[in-house]
Amino acid sequence: MTQTAATPVRSFPKPEFTDAEAGALDFPSSKSRTYNYFKPTKLRATTYEDVTVDVQPDPERHLSQGWLYGFADSPGGYPKDWTELKSSDWHLFRDPNEEWEQTIFRNNANIVRQVQQNLANARGARAFEAFSPTWVTFLERNVGAWMHAEHGLGMHVFVAAQRSAPTNMLNNAICVNSVHKLRFAQDLALYNLDLSEAGIGFDGAVHRDVWQNDPVWQGVRENVEKLTAIGDWAEAVFATNVVYESLVGVLFRSHLVMQIAARNGDYVTPTIVGAGENDYSRDLNYTRTLFSMLAKDAVHGEANRVIMQGWLSKWVPVSLKAARTLQPIWSQPLEKIISFETSLDDSKEGLRATLSDLGLTEPKELSA
Repeated sequence: MTQTAATPVRSFPKPEFTDAEAGALDFPSSKSRTYNYFKPTKLRATTYEDVTVDVQPDPERHLSQGWLYGFADSPGGYPKDWTELKSSDWHLFRDPNEEWEQTIFRNNANIVRQVQQNLANARGARAFEAFSPTWVTFLERNVGAWMHAEHGLGMHVFVAAQRSAPTNMLNNAICVNSVHKLRFAQDLALYNLDLSEAGIGFDGAVHRDVWQNDPVWQGVRENVEKLTAIGDWAEAVFATNVVYESLVGVLFRSHLVMQIAARNGDYVTPTIVGAGENDYSRDLNYTRTLFSMLAKDAVHGEANRVIMQGWLSKWVPVSLKAARTLQPIWSQPLEKIISFETSLDDSKEGLRATLSDLGLTEPKELSA
């Protein structure tokens, strides 16, 4: 009988797992269906955090090879020296409004729908015909001129600032700020068209001449144009949302238009201007959170507060000048229930409250 040779047993290298490998058998959260590569604000990450945190890469966290892209004269994509302020960790910022793609569309769609419904109801009820002639003139000149301020800030302050901020969480919040401004400017433009077609003698083209030439509006125009020229993204957000909006924006929108519209037979304008004021409340919310974080930074807080105090000294006089230049329009409507000084005092109190939250000292110019 012939003997058959035994088939050799083949051997293969067997994998060995260690905790240093991605395929480790046991590691933190190995039994969980979710995994966080960042520390959430609460026990569990929110949808906002899941879709926002670390979407923008950062060599200090996940890019061991450094920036994948950059400008010819910069060390990387988002240099930290694009602002004077410093942070121990820019990634600590979380938008208290938790703005992300879905909220942007949902919130703005709701506002646009509300404005359109109010305008449709006003047209159906022929409400524009109840406006007093002096109020029609006030709207065509002043609310029309305000449209330019909102558009300028949205397009040339916040669009630029959101590109320069070093994290996606900051970019999102500032970007939504620009969306608010541009949408509000659009709301005012469409309202201008509706009033032009209402047969009430409304001049829908005069707002451009007012913005460019009326002495009453040149202080606001100067303020807005100076804001658009700021190179430091954090200074631009601070000077606009903390200073300008408190002393000029809220002064005009809330302490004038929304206070006196109804006394002049107008219930439509406050619904549109009120939407813009609600936008600012949300934008001030993230602004306070951001600059409070920087003012209280364990390493850089003291230096940051000194810089912000300098920004206050620089921008408060500019915005106060713009506010006081607007004073004559308080006497234009036929029915007035509030004085300019009362309106300005209320605006100053709003700024003082914000400065108190940030731990900053009230500049002497605010008491003048």
